[in-house]
Amino acid sequence: MTATPESTSSATSQNGMSAPGDSGVASSVLLSLRGISKNFGAVEALKNVDLDVPAGQVTALIGDNGAGKTTLIKAIAGIYAPSSGDIIWEGRKVSVHTPRDAEDLGIATVYQDLALCDNLDIVQNMYLGHEETRHATLDEIKMELNTKRVLSELSVSTVQSVRQVVGSLSGGQRQAIAVARAVMRESKLVIMDEPTAALGVSQTAQVLDLIRRLASRGIAVLVISHNLVDVFEVADRVAVMYLGNLVSCGPIGDYDTESAVQLITTGGTRTDVASSVN
Repeated sequence: MTATPESTSSATSQNGMSAPGDSGVASSVLLSLRGISKNFGAVEALKNVDLDVPAGQVTALIGDNGAGKTTLIKAIAGIYAPSSGDIIWEGRKVSVHTPRDAEDLGIATVYQDLALCDNLDIVQNMYLGHEETRHATLDEIKMELNTKRVLSELSVSTVQSVRQVVGSLSGGQRQAIAVARAVMRESKLVIMDEPTAALGVSQTAQVLDLIRRLASRGIAVLVISHNLVDVFEVADRVAVMYLGNLVSCGPIGDYDTESAVQLITTGGTRTDVASSVN
């Protein structure tokens, strides 16, 4: 199947959101990026990126190294300020200057290093910086019960105890804890950077299942991945970056492995390349 790229200059309504019916996502769009560019001196890392991220769906962001994927998610997460363009959250334009701004909106980012403290237990990691208190002391019972509840809701059953030190967990278990922390903080969008990198087959399956559960709860998931097998297994939509440009975006059914690789490596499908030659 040959991909049919959606135009990144598709019709938009006056508030900057996609017009109703555009790509079938407008009614459920949680996050819209319009004209997002980012320059580092003379280097243009992002070039006029338009992207819609629907609630309750998994959007896979794919592309080669240096395509701009990490820069894009850092702009959403408040680490990089865009040089130009608008971030539209739940239908209104917002400014995301810091990671705290993103967190306050309901955006959580799980990076490859997971930002977990190996010397602390699961409960302490889940509440790090957001501890519950009662009568000026830590409410250990409430935090422990809430941790157990969230892990149970996400069907994370491989952890022996919520008081287990995180440094003793497997890679898949650590991913689960990082994601559960985002769910506990009532995030509406969870961004995951290479969540299955360096994981074995069984651990990868656990993480992909966890991603599906997030979407089933109505949470938007934006996943960066180089593993196209994982992408085609879990994603509802695909967005392809090439040299700072968003070159294609659409439902997963519009793509196959061959067309995805062609877009990643050349920025266009074989049909596009042939047309440009002629």
